[in-house]
Amino acid sequence: MVTGAASGIGASLARALSAAGAYVVCADVDLPGAEAVAATCGGRAVARRVDVTDAAAVQTCVEEVVERHGRLDLMVNNAGITFAGRTEELSLAQWDALVDVNIRGVVHGVHAAYPVMLRQGAGHIVNTASMAGLAPSGLLTAYATTKHAVVGLSLALRTEARPQGVGVTVVCPAAVETPILDSGEVGGFDGRRYYLSGQGIAEALDPDVLARQTLRAVRRDRAMLVSPARARATWTLSRWAPGLFHRTTTGYVQQQMAQMS
Repeated sequence: MVTGAASGIGASLARALSAAGAYVVCADVDLPGAEAVAATCGGRAVARRVDVTDAAAVQTCVEEVVERHGRLDLMVNNAGITFAGRTEELSLAQWDALVDVNIRGVVHGVHAAYPVMLRQGAGHIVNTASMAGLAPSGLLTAYATTKHAVVGLSLALRTEARPQGVGVTVVCPAAVETPILDSGEVGGFDGRRYYLSGQGIAEALDPDVLARQTLRAVRRDRAMLVSPARARATWTLSRWAPGLFHRTTTGYVQQQMAQMS
C-alpha cells in the first residue's frame, strides 16, 4: 500500500513495486490521479481514495488489503504537503494542514499497518521524510518540524519493530522533481530556486531513481535512506560541524529572504 500514489514519489514507487512483482494499492485523496497511476502498473495495482488525515479510511484500506490477500507486506506512508515562506506569514490553518497530513497521516498508516505486520511476524514500513527532517533551514520551519517528527517516529519504531521481524525505513531525499517542488509557496517564496540553489544542484532528483533506491533500501533493511550524495554530504556537515552548518545556512536563508522583499 502506497499513500500519496497519484503523483511524484508515490507514483514512482507504485510503478517500481508492480514491476518487481508486487500487488499495489495506490492510495490517494486524488482518486482519478491514483487510477491513472494504477493503470500504468501492468494490471498489478488498484486505486483507492484515501485521505490520510482520516484514520478510519486508512484503517479500512489496510483491512481490505489483508482480507483480499491475507497479508500486508509493505506500507509506504508517503503522502505529504508543504507550505514554505517566512514563518510569521504562515497561518495556523497551514500549520494544522502540515501536521495533519505529514505527521498524523504517517501515524495513521503506522497505527493501521504495524499490528498486522506484528501478527504476521514480517513486513516493512517506509515513511517518507525529507532532508529538511535532518538538516533544517529557515523558510521551511513548519515543513521541517513535521519531517523531523517523521524521522523520530521511524527510528524509534524501528528499535521496537526489528526484533519482531518488522523493518522500518525512513526516506530523506533532497529536492525531488515532483509537484511539491512548486507548491505551497507563501509570500514570494520561490521553492524551486530555494531547494536547488541551496543544495548546490542543477536539477532535482528523478523520482524513479529515488523509487529504485528505496526498494533497494527495503531489501537491505536499511534504517535510513539519504539521497543524493550531495544530501549525504550536507547531513554529515550538520552532524560533525554544526556551527559551520548553522552559519552557512543562516547566511543562505538571509540571502533568500532579501530576494523575497
